[in-house]
Amino acid sequence: MIKNVFQRVSCASALLIASSMSVAYAAPQVIPNAPIVSAKAYYLVDFDSGRVLAAENEEDSLAPASLTKIMTSYIIGKEIKSGKLDPNGMVTISEKAWSKNFPDSSKMFIEVGKQVKVADLNRGIIIQSGNDACVAMAEHIAGSEDSFTSLMNSWAGHLGMVNTHFANSHGLDSTEQYTTAKDMAILATAMIRDVPDEYAIYKEKSFTFNGITQHNRNTLLWDKSLNVDGMKTGHTSKAGYSLVSSATNQDMRLVAVVMGTNSAKARAAESKKLLNWGFRFFETVKPYKAGDSFVEQTVWMADQDTVSLGVNQDIALTLPRGQASQLQASFELKEELKAPLSQGQTVGSVYFQVGEEDVAEYPLVVLQEVEQGGIFKRLLDYIKLFFASLFS
Repeated sequence: MIKNVFQRVSCASALLIASSMSVAYAAPQVIPNAPIVSAKAYYLVDFDSGRVLAAENEEDSLAPASLTKIMTSYIIGKEIKSGKLDPNGMVTISEKAWSKNFPDSSKMFIEVGKQVKVADLNRGIIIQSGNDACVAMAEHIAGSEDSFTSLMNSWAGHLGMVNTHFANSHGLDSTEQYTTAKDMAILATAMIRDVPDEYAIYKEKSFTFNGITQHNRNTLLWDKSLNVDGMKTGHTSKAGYSLVSSATNQDMRLVAVVMGTNSAKARAAESKKLLNWGFRFFETVKPYKAGDSFVEQTVWMADQDTVSLGVNQDIALTLPRGQASQLQASFELKEELKAPLSQGQTVGSVYFQVGEEDVAEYPLVVLQEVEQGGIFKRLLDYIKLFFASLFS
């Protein structure tokens, strides 16, 4: 076991964190429970650290309604990013994608036989929530909506949305279409992380097509008390009113999912409750990036005396607001470091603490390859280690 080999070594002096605390958020002494949210399910997560701050019924199976369009948009973003889809390319509108096929539902008002630019259809999906635009893009990418739906489910599995199944590209109710608040948060996080150019469209407040201007239904985009920059609303009689939203406060980004409220106003108000609570009582700190050196450590039998050890991933931690200045770090090695060592090799663990409590643990890795030293160096180090072991 690690702790039986080496005592944990503190590296608090190496941990330099600039605690950027907003004047508007004084450090709380206690953290209250999450606010009561009037919804079938909700989920609040720190985008960078992945820490879940609040959740209720997050794995209950619910109808996604137009939250489905986040997956449709995600695939469009991935196709554009890979170069397989040209935003300036033209799409011929089929009879299946004709807006008249979607009475009494949100649409972009595209017309059969007309050609529409991919970029316009994309905005029609994101901003106008056009069901017709979804079918047009599904057919353009995969040949048919059924084939595109299969692609949606493949991506859902790839992202870890284990309790989600899509039956169409737009979200109109189907007995075979369901998701959870947790899975929607996974998808929203992937959207922001994987296709940022696609996500940037979600903050646009209106879009005009064919002489018709429609406004984004995410009313939190107009709320000056929050820096909301996405994501998507949804509503059907079965699903109720839902909203996936994301907002930033300094270095912190939160993703909130609220599903099954009783009105458009309620979904915005309940989402705002969660976001305000998260920003008020928590903060995100980012002490190390992938490849940053954490400590220089003696290495034996090597052609060098020391080696840099660090982490192989960006580290983000969610802490109670006001505790960033108390964050400390320490490390433990599995055993003495002996050459050869390969870059990225795990040799121990890095621990982050606030007070006496561990708040996170990450692998401690070798940052550069270490070759064996010459025979004389190896013999000398062997003797040193032998005598050191007699007194340990």
